[in-house]
Amino acid sequence: MPTTFNANEIFEMAEEMERNGAKFYRKAAENASDDQTKQMLLDMADMEDGHLKTFEEMRGQLSGQEKGWTIFDPDNQSALYLQAMADARGYEGKITPTKELTGNEATKEILEIALNSEKESVVFYFGLKGLVPIRAGRDKVEAIIIEELSHITTLLNKLKSL
Repeated sequence: MPTTFNANEIFEMAEEMERNGAKFYRKAAENASDDQTKQMLLDMADMEDGHLKTFEEMRGQLSGQEKGWTIFDPDNQSALYLQAMADARGYEGKITPTKELTGNEATKEILEIALNSEKESVVFYFGLKGLVPIRAGRDKVEAIIIEELSHITTLLNKLKSL
């Protein structure tokens, strides 16, 4: 049986990913070994806050009827992916759904966790982009994908510098 999501639910998932991403980066910054890494992590938390606002605004602009619309996904591929992400709670910044940062992680480990989480986010948002109509803000999802890709670049550069 096909899985369906309505537009409201999809934006709620994206918002939760961004909340958890910001929380992860702030917690990681508390344990950063140097000021430069700490500031980078705090900057990334701020960017995740900005993404959250964008998704909240996009969801707020949905009419009552649009909130209930289910997404057209004839092959069920996007819906299956979104369901897997929701089931796994594959939110940014999570090591696993049940394990939070302990404070004992080395900077390299924190950056690797963040890098993998950002990659998962790009995949999620790429799937989301195909489900968001142009008039509902597809360009905003594209802008978030570009910013998430810049996070990946930032994290890779920081890892290389260690």
